[in-house]
Amino acid sequence: MIPKTEIYYASRKTSSAHVFITKGVGKIRINNIPLEMIEPESSREVILAPLEIIGEEIRDKVDISIRVRGGGFMGQAYASATAMSRALIGWTKSKKEPKDHPFNKSTRQQLREKIADYDKYLISGDARRKEPKKFGGPGARRRKQKSYR
Repeated sequence: MIPKTEIYYASRKTSSAHVFITKGVGKIRINNIPLEMIEPESSREVILAPLEIIGEEIRDKVDISIRVRGGGFMGQAYASATAMSRALIGWTKSKKEPKDHPFNKSTRQQLREKIADYDKYLISGDARRKEPKKFGGPGARRRKQKSYR
């Protein structure tokens, strides 16, 4: 029998991450690579943050598979961490109750409080985006310098 899968989504800058969470033994894979093999180490620590908050006993009850694409390695790391946090607590924008989530409602509520105490942006995400370039200069705000005045 195929285990039930819940899918959660998050994005950061131009990278987007999709998380598949199922009942399991604690395997975490990102783009089919085990989490322990992810380089550089700084991005691995960002991804590990929500897992360290929830603890080993809860982590070992689920398998998490993350598909992430676009952006740079740190944007992908933050998108993965946010999506993983949302998957662990069953957070969706529509606020519908997840049907086949591995954790019950009270456990998810406790996890939500723990994660929000650590960093509220692991649940809500970071809304900052790059400002678009405008005419008359090389970037969004910078303009050509004048030599007079």
